[in-house]
Amino acid sequence: MRIISPLFFLLALALLFPRPIFAAPRATWWQVQSVDTMKYSRDLAREKLHDPAFTGLIDSQVRDIASTGATHVAIATPYDDEFLPVLKLWVTAARKYRLGVWFRGNFSGWEGWFEYPKISRDQHLAMTENFILSHPDLFRDGDIFSPCPECENGGPGDPRHNGDVTGFREFLIRLYRISSSAFTTIGKKVAANYFSLNGDVARLVMDRPTTAALDGIVVVDHYVADPQKLVSDLVSLADSSGGQVVLGEFGVPIPGIHGVMSQSQQAKWLDELLTRLIDKPQVVGLNYWTNTGSSTALWTTGGSPRSAVDTLTRYFSPPFRPVSIYNFAGQPITSALAGYQGRKFFSNSAGTISIPIIFSDSSGIVISAPGYFDHGLQATNSAEPLTIYLVKSHENLLFKLLKLIYSLRRDIVIGQ
Repeated sequence: MRIISPLFFLLALALLFPRPIFAAPRATWWQVQSVDTMKYSRDLAREKLHDPAFTGLIDSQVRDIASTGATHVAIATPYDDEFLPVLKLWVTAARKYRLGVWFRGNFSGWEGWFEYPKISRDQHLAMTENFILSHPDLFRDGDIFSPCPECENGGPGDPRHNGDVTGFREFLIRLYRISSSAFTTIGKKVAANYFSLNGDVARLVMDRPTTAALDGIVVVDHYVADPQKLVSDLVSLADSSGGQVVLGEFGVPIPGIHGVMSQSQQAKWLDELLTRLIDKPQVVGLNYWTNTGSSTALWTTGGSPRSAVDTLTRYFSPPFRPVSIYNFAGQPITSALAGYQGRKFFSNSAGTISIPIIFSDSSGIVISAPGYFDHGLQATNSAEPLTIYLVKSHENLLFKLLKLIYSLRRDIVIGQ
């Protein structure tokens, strides 16, 4: 009886089961790329509650937002039972166009929207938990839930004026813990630590212990005249809080801050801001306010895109280079990361990283992984997939055997 050698057996397996090909993951500069719909999803929630035509309008607005490359759509519909039908329309549209939902509503009683009676902090806590547990179908993994956006505008009031900084911090932390626990109960991975705050409130409230208790996320709704000043404020907030920053609201023009802008001026301001934010890894998310219906609108009320839409799309859907990373045994390296523009991009389960590229950039990309020597690449505007092999810093006997088998396999395949 002939005995098949282990080497021959392993080589045969390698030939029978070639390396699978995976689609490259999508590349984005920011983890959260969102556009806000407040002027329609909240302000018209009661007016359009029984308007069947509103469904079509919602669909077209969400479709337009998705076309920019947004990862999320921000929906500001209140969480009260009265508005649940409208909220579901927006959520359904988001799912249709494969967007995550950033829930940026609140209970109307917190700020007294729609003539609702004011509610207390304890009432808000109980209502938040009940809302999540009662509506598990609203949520999907990857969504964001803001239990109390711009919380300083309601309840007991602004901590800058009432002196209750400690109570305000404790309320945010309790809301986060109750919300997170409720999402765990319904089996959904939803981020509940996105508490949008006015810039001055964020600087006052988000000290390092509070930021740590909210798992390192600081969300600021911030409008200033100059893009450079806005970036500087965000970096400063990251440094003082010790957290990563999400720009929860931004947009131009706000007449009292920016004056009147033409379409080209709006687009230029946005382009300068986003260019400056690319190499600021402290900023991990953006939410443009708003899609339509405001002075900062990206689309006219008739649905026509303004020039700023093209600008936003260039940054939300950047050109990218897919890079597949393997070792010399032909194994995908799933722990690899690419360092570029101060940001880190991680490999997926197939060892592939999609790296967004700035066409005019000439800086380098560094590919690294634990147990391997670094590999440098030049940033290029080529969209062609690239395969690179990292050299192991130490090769044991088994790896050397696998490396030999892979080299033999490659020679056979090339010679066929």
